Amino acid sequence: MRPAHLFRGSMASMSVALGSKEGRAFFQERLALFAKACCLIALSFYVLANLIAAPLPGHGWLFCFTHPANRLMLANCVLLLTVWQVCRRVVLSQTALSALDAATLVLNCAGYSLLIFAPFPSDPEGEVRMRVLLGVTNTMIARSILIPSTARRSFLLSLLASAVPTLTTFLYEVSRSPSALLARLHTAYAFLWCLCAATVAAVASRIIFGLRQEVREARQLGQYTLVEKIGEGGMGAVYRASHAMLRRPTAVKLLPLDKAGRGNLERFEREVQLTSRLTHPNTVSIFDYGRTADGVFYYAMEYLEGINLQELVRLDGAQTPGRVIHILRQVLGSLGEAHGVGLIHRDVKPANIILGERGGVPDVAKVVDFGLVKDVATQEALALTRDHTIAGTPLYLSPEAIRAESAIDGRSDLYAVGAVAYFLLTAQPVFAGANLLEICGHHLHTAPADPSERLGRPIPEGLSAAVMTCLEKKPERRPASSRALLETLERCEGVTPWTEADARAWWREYEAKGGKSAVPAPGSASLTSAPTLSVELKGRAIVAQ
Repeated sequence: MRPAHLFRGSMASMSVALGSKEGRAFFQERLALFAKACCLIALSFYVLANLIAAPLPGHGWLFCFTHPANRLMLANCVLLLTVWQVCRRVVLSQTALSALDAATLVLNCAGYSLLIFAPFPSDPEGEVRMRVLLGVTNTMIARSILIPSTARRSFLLSLLASAVPTLTTFLYEVSRSPSALLARLHTAYAFLWCLCAATVAAVASRIIFGLRQEVREARQLGQYTLVEKIGEGGMGAVYRASHAMLRRPTAVKLLPLDKAGRGNLERFEREVQLTSRLTHPNTVSIFDYGRTADGVFYYAMEYLEGINLQELVRLDGAQTPGRVIHILRQVLGSLGEAHGVGLIHRDVKPANIILGERGGVPDVAKVVDFGLVKDVATQEALALTRDHTIAGTPLYLSPEAIRAESAIDGRSDLYAVGAVAYFLLTAQPVFAGANLLEICGHHLHTAPADPSERLGRPIPEGLSAAVMTCLEKKPERRPASSRALLETLERCEGVTPWTEADARAWWREYEAKGGKSAVPAPGSASLTSAPTLSVELKGRAIVAQ
């Protein structure tokens, strides 16, 4: 199996199965393109022919509408324009599209074929026959290139379309040729030219359709077909995908080949195995995992529609204390389960918390991307972690994570939770700096400003104190566990609760402003977009992932 990352851009659209929902939409899009292209070509010939013929005797402005040839060309343009607009504005079934495809080809070729009976007065002998054949054969070949089709269908439709020019040529030649043999000869020539065009159309469809099938197979990972890339970061790239049987939207994460090495593959496989043990409703669910024939490791998880917290603050600014506590409750529930089985996330940040609607309930948070997860309960995890390395996002790294201490525990994640809460409350990170080392230095040595001071207006004292406690430099001064922090938040006074009605109202307003339902892809590797970093302490070489 070929690596999926080789196929991007327009090739992605070629990978859809014609029987699928995406395939039907692609078929309709291409039929619209075919009709549009043929309409513009016919219209250009109509305009050009009449402009050039205008100085000739008898070619007044009425000639553009009264001459039979012009009427046929205009009728063709109207037909093609109608098909184009229908395909643009109406969702058609696969059966309706197939019928419309056949009708468009046959009627378009028929329009060209009837031109043989309406030559221009200035047409030289035999030119009208060539004009008919050029129009018909080029239309057949153009359809095979633009519209996804099997070779058999393209050949049969082209043969059907060939019947009209063959018949019109015979009738035309019989009416004007003194010799029946000459009429049959011209008719045979017309049929042979159409047959050649039908063969070329079939070969073109076979090659293009075959390429589409090959690309689709190359983008197949087990029972999942990759549709489009939606993000990249941490330990791999993430694609939106569909299951072959269930047809449910799925996100598939895979390890790029340029990061493939025995150690990385082991870490990536361990990530999915550890994450799949988590069942909390606020943790992303893992469906499946495996390896392709050429060694690309992947796993499938639920596809989350919504908005991450980084984007939330960018669009909506500082959040109300009630909503911040509502989000933190869910995040702490997810982390509490992970910490309970000895797992540390190590990359808690706004971009790794997705907010959306689940089961009709708005503002449900999901913790994602356990790509740097560490199992503190096993020695194997220590062996797979590179020496002299820190991993995580600098704006949300705990002091002990910066020092690359091997004995970190769940309180390192709680430091990041405090930094996320600070960001939500103030719309600003805890510390800013010109570079990574300056930010890390602040996490190690600088006391953070009170969130009320940074925001410029009061924040409930209990909530502010809970956030500042999470940001203590020494782990032992922070809350002992996710449960302890959750209980502290529950006791906060002066906080207006964030209700389901508030959440629904916010999401209605967000959608009314044109908010997208899909999760935004990760931003660029700048400090403001909070990238995940792997920092080699030897030589201070910084590598963004």
